[in-house]
Amino acid sequence: MAHKRYAVVGTGARAELHIDAIVAHAERGELVAFCDVNPTRMAVHNERLARPVPTYAAEDFLRMIEVERVDVVVVCTVDRHHDTYIVEALDAGCDVVTEKPMTVDAAGVGKVFDAVERNDGQVTVTFNYRYNPVHEKVRELLTGGAVGEIGSVHFEWLLDVRHGADYFRRWHRDKANSGGLMVHKATHHFDLLNWWVDSVPEVVYAHGRLFFYGEENGERHGNGRPYGRVHGSPEAVDDPFALHIDRDPWLRRLYLDAEHEDGYQRDQNPFAPGVSIEDDMSVLVRYASGANLTYHLTAYSPWEGYRLMVNGSRGRLELEVVENSWVSGQQPAVHGKEANPEEGSARLTVQPLFERAREVPLEFGSVGHGGADARMTKVLYGPPGQPDPLARQATHRDGALSLLTGFAANQSFETGHPVHVTDLLNLH
Repeated sequence: MAHKRYAVVGTGARAELHIDAIVAHAERGELVAFCDVNPTRMAVHNERLARPVPTYAAEDFLRMIEVERVDVVVVCTVDRHHDTYIVEALDAGCDVVTEKPMTVDAAGVGKVFDAVERNDGQVTVTFNYRYNPVHEKVRELLTGGAVGEIGSVHFEWLLDVRHGADYFRRWHRDKANSGGLMVHKATHHFDLLNWWVDSVPEVVYAHGRLFFYGEENGERHGNGRPYGRVHGSPEAVDDPFALHIDRDPWLRRLYLDAEHEDGYQRDQNPFAPGVSIEDDMSVLVRYASGANLTYHLTAYSPWEGYRLMVNGSRGRLELEVVENSWVSGQQPAVHGKEANPEEGSARLTVQPLFERAREVPLEFGSVGHGGADARMTKVLYGPPGQPDPLARQATHRDGALSLLTGFAANQSFETGHPVHVTDLLNLH
């Protein structure tokens, strides 16, 4: 069995998942290096390891690959840099595991596809939601014909004022960095929909706006306070939207203690100037199969979860997942890493025509994105040849298809017109 050498580029909070998984599967591979613009952040991760690894500055990325004989690069950087590292890693002879989104624009997708074509490397996009047992069950039912041919889908996703607000506290608030929530967050959802519907998007029409967060909305709705970031701001002491990173040892060491290196502030006021992404978005999609989708993403809900309705030629499937039923004063340090302190639930029903609805038993959890993170990393970093009858592992093509809906939605926001995705990028 091949023993792979892994390097992680980008050592923010999400990198911890990959680092721990690589170390846990030491029989399969070895963590050999970190690469980041921030030495302090790399040092914090190294302190957790029994065997610290060499660290490299961002400009030494290619030298790291050569010196450390890297086989696989794990990309966890700010989204707008993903395609740069993917392409450079492929051209250097490596495989790549990248956090979603694969890139933030159509030009980046083209660069990745060109690099895959001229190299033998493999790109895997970490769509952890495919590995959630609830989502696997939906895939199993739909591909098994539980509702027949799919005619239409409605999907509503609610981010609460704890998790949703976090995108407006950090680098994601700038659309140039993240592509907005249509790309950074909804690429998860659009990938699930492509996977469930088993088709690809053709035409997209969308409307989105910044309704709740940002300076103007904060003043209009009474949520604004006169501070730029939480740390050191008396005005933030009792603000329910404030993230106090100095109160959490992990976030403090990873971000607050590392600010002197790059100036990045993890605890910005979501109602301060500088927000250029939307927080309320509606999308219509027609798939190549003929199925239609209505989708809505809200980033300021009092509870978190999602609702899925699938109408087919033989019946209807309905799913409601409540990740937390309300937002208390307690704040998990990193979304998905710890269980939310509030209660959650999940209910899935299938109702064939002329029959009563039947409830489908579910495996439902609240840690690690419903257990998806652990299941995904076992496949990515564990023994090869694990069975995958539901085709969960996502390639660069899956990564691109998930992005097409978001790219088209962003363009439709600006123009007010429907967008044919082949006008943005033709993957055929």
